[in-house]
Amino acid sequence: MIRAMKKSKSNELIYILMMSVGLVSLIIFHYIPMAGIVLAFQDFNLTKGIFGSEFVGMKNFRNLMRLNSVWQAFRNTITIASVNIVLSLVLPIIFALLLNEVRHLTLKRTIQTVVYLPHFISWVILAFTFKQIFAGTGIVNQIITSLGGTKIMFMSSNTWFRPILIATAQWKELGFSTIIYIAAITAIDPNLYEAAIVDGASRFQCVRHITLPGMMTIIVLKATLSLGSILNANFDQIFNMYNQLVYPTSDVIQTYVYRIGLIQAQYSLSTAINLLNSIVGFILIVFSYTLAYKLADYKIF
Repeated sequence: MIRAMKKSKSNELIYILMMSVGLVSLIIFHYIPMAGIVLAFQDFNLTKGIFGSEFVGMKNFRNLMRLNSVWQAFRNTITIASVNIVLSLVLPIIFALLLNEVRHLTLKRTIQTVVYLPHFISWVILAFTFKQIFAGTGIVNQIITSLGGTKIMFMSSNTWFRPILIATAQWKELGFSTIIYIAAITAIDPNLYEAAIVDGASRFQCVRHITLPGMMTIIVLKATLSLGSILNANFDQIFNMYNQLVYPTSDVIQTYVYRIGLIQAQYSLSTAINLLNSIVGFILIVFSYTLAYKLADYKIF
């Protein structure tokens, strides 16, 4: 028994050491940099540093409230993220239901694998690919002109660029989200389907009265937890795809903070915007987890 206890403690020590790497990384890259929040309340001067810069209180927050570009970034963020959240719920559910009806197992697995693969490709690679596809000389414009149409500058058009952002984001993550719903479907008792078929139910009726209700807990959970990411409009994708011509419809909070903070060197203003964004995001996360607990009995601990 003593030997078993010693072995158990040694196993725990190994797990603790494995966790310590991630914990140290979390502290260094997430918690220590939080000290920089003080820049939001200073007129930061790079030559004077944090301790030598003048404290200005809420001045930076008052200034950002008067900037139209800030409100434009907030509107773009909420619009793009909201559409992405809705579509990331609806499209994977439909695709999971259709995929579940495929009876040929090899074909089903092949489709699932092919759709899932884009999730592992970096947005750096995908952004370059989509830029080539939708460029003035890209394959899409070649098809349009061959059919007698006029060339469209997709990547510099405020009409087309946002739909392209949303469509490519959904294409990339469709397979990953589908797996969640496929797992929910497989957890449904097969006896329910057998009983429904005996009673004369069609496949559509089985989907409507058995499959969808069986998925409802996961659907509600994913929907409520998605609210916490409504201020996250996928920085990696937009940063690698957008350009100055489409700022009015694609410039989101994260890209705006990057541009004015690191490129224009307005450190105090960018910190104030990011702090405000973080506070609102924290409130939304708390609200979404509360909803998840109330509606789907989801608990963190």
